[in-house]
Amino acid sequence: MFPCSFRLAGLAALVSVAPALPAQTQPPVPPVAKQADYISFWHGEKVNDSWFWLRDKANPEVVGYLNAENAYTDSMTADLKPFSEALYQEMLGRIKQTDLSVPVRRRGYYYYARTEEGKQYPIQCRRKAGEGGAYNPGAAEEVLLDQNELAKGLKFLGLGDLVVSDDDRTLLFSTDTTGFRQYKLFTKDLATGRVSAPLAERVTSCTWAADSRHIFFVTEDDVTKRSDRLWRLDLQAGKPELVFQEKDELYRIGVGRTKDRKYLVVESQSTDTWETRYLLASQPKDAFRVLLPREKGHKYDLEHREGTFYIRTNRDAKNFRLVTAPAATPDPKHWKTFVAHRPDVLIEGIETFRDFVVVAEKSQALSRFRIQDAKTGGWRDVTFPESVYSAFPAGTPEYTSTTFRFTYQSMVTPSSVYDCDLATGKQTLLKQTEVLGGYDKSQYVTERLWAPARDGVKVPLSVVYRKGVKRDGSAPVYLYAYGSYGLGMSPTFNIPRLSLLDRGVVYVLAHIRGGNELGEGWHDDGMLMKKMNTFTDFIDSAEFLVKEKWTAKERLVIEGGSAGGLLMGAVTNLRPDLFKAVHSAVPFVDVMNTMMDASLPLTVGEYLEWGNPNEKAAFDYMRAYSPYDNLAKKAYPAILVTTSFNDSQVMYWEPAKYIAKLRSLKTDSNPLLLKIKMDPAGHGGASGRYDALKDRAFELAWMLAQVGISK
Repeated sequence: MFPCSFRLAGLAALVSVAPALPAQTQPPVPPVAKQADYISFWHGEKVNDSWFWLRDKANPEVVGYLNAENAYTDSMTADLKPFSEALYQEMLGRIKQTDLSVPVRRRGYYYYARTEEGKQYPIQCRRKAGEGGAYNPGAAEEVLLDQNELAKGLKFLGLGDLVVSDDDRTLLFSTDTTGFRQYKLFTKDLATGRVSAPLAERVTSCTWAADSRHIFFVTEDDVTKRSDRLWRLDLQAGKPELVFQEKDELYRIGVGRTKDRKYLVVESQSTDTWETRYLLASQPKDAFRVLLPREKGHKYDLEHREGTFYIRTNRDAKNFRLVTAPAATPDPKHWKTFVAHRPDVLIEGIETFRDFVVVAEKSQALSRFRIQDAKTGGWRDVTFPESVYSAFPAGTPEYTSTTFRFTYQSMVTPSSVYDCDLATGKQTLLKQTEVLGGYDKSQYVTERLWAPARDGVKVPLSVVYRKGVKRDGSAPVYLYAYGSYGLGMSPTFNIPRLSLLDRGVVYVLAHIRGGNELGEGWHDDGMLMKKMNTFTDFIDSAEFLVKEKWTAKERLVIEGGSAGGLLMGAVTNLRPDLFKAVHSAVPFVDVMNTMMDASLPLTVGEYLEWGNPNEKAAFDYMRAYSPYDNLAKKAYPAILVTTSFNDSQVMYWEPAKYIAKLRSLKTDSNPLLLKIKMDPAGHGGASGRYDALKDRAFELAWMLAQVGISK
């Protein structure tokens, strides 16, 4: 039974802002959100949430309070504006603003995106392939979508799907103009340029059938934003037909195609259980078949190659194994082992080609690829030159390709696109992101450290710094982590980060439990009733960095976003003395109110990650770390919280309530700031690249200033 709640007081005069005095006589005074009783009964306990009123998005007083917080932040950071602008120009000066992605072949065309200096968004283009299928830069450019044109008159534009029909004549695409991840679906005739009226709203995935006439798309529930309905639409006649509805609230669905484009695939996934349906793409009016009915705890997905399904399954294999089965009889009794389970290796995915198979794996927090020659059965490892790096499949659409495209980078090596010859393993560098201004990677060092956790587990840390940094505790450290959903953090290159390194800052990425850097068990040990490991891993990593004289407490700044914002809130409650400053972005901090409200986006589906608080044991455990519920009357470090009014993943009121409550309790004089984008923006902030870079410049300027760096 879900909790009942009722108001005991009105919402009049809920915001109090001190009267303005001349700037020279008084420093800025923070707005004070007054308190109004709001009573809930949780497991028989009466709970009063005095800032619940901030959830009323349509209330002018709520908007007034948020605007007052922005004004206070502007006043408190006015002296940072020159530094922030200098950082922005510095970071912008390293970016090649007019640029081109590496073209990728799909049938008779090469597709790419390009950017132009001064324009916020990419332009999606293609050119016809030349003789023998080679890229022909002299062929006429066709503009598929100019996102800058689409964004005219808008304050936000998010591009969702972008899929060309099998006959290459029609583009299927989706856009969001709200920041709330509400995508409308359109088609564009690539010969005439005509764009259709919206075909559907709240679309979360889509694909074509092989006939280039039928499309399949998934829509979300209009309250909880759960992707739950699959539709089929004949573009030449008829209305959308509901094909499948996922009624279990723990599951979400998505639709796509296998690599060889033979099959349409619909995946239903919860945190711990997956189920797959499939249908020949050439038979769009037929019914989907379930490969294997869902079974609690069984996760599997599939690819197809030459009449054979390649199935990634965790049955009897914690970190997954790969099996094959005839597409005509894919049940488990026909399964044959393709890649056996290994306890220390996580199988992350598979990419099939006509003559080869590529397996993506992860071990010891590092990604790698293995290639099998389907004719000989022999295997080849793809090797990399650095000890700490990231590598990702970059998408090779052509099933018949003899090369496999991937991106490689490290914390000192810019993102690099390679083609790997599938037969020989030879790697060909196609492009490395240019860093303007004379970047010299030899002046920087990246390494892997292992921090001891309190229970004896070793936590991997990826570290980067400029040569010459002293290991005497004097260097500032910028510590970042996430640690949830089994989403591992990769040690990648980042141009804005150079502005930290060049000022003597050591940047550390902590691969704490809750991610998947050390396999599925690493996730399991940082979720549900083991979630506290995520927070203690972070604290233990920070203490290790202090003990080993990488930094000192008064030089340690930390950052995390979304579920990483929960991490920031939890560790700041647990050890406020350990950190000098905190940036908490779009933070999930009001855990109990959110997880006790099944009507909110994400809540029910998240029960398997965080726990179901309607169960008393889970309620007690979650409440013990919920940042909002554990704020106390004590000293806290300097804190900057950033969010968006239209965030669909973590509602704006979570950080707003957190700030209001913390301001009423904290006993220190350190800055506590809320910066909220009131114009349309999303969970990831601004949609335009220049706007996003300006926001990042502000955040870095603030963090650097907390450790005495302002030049």
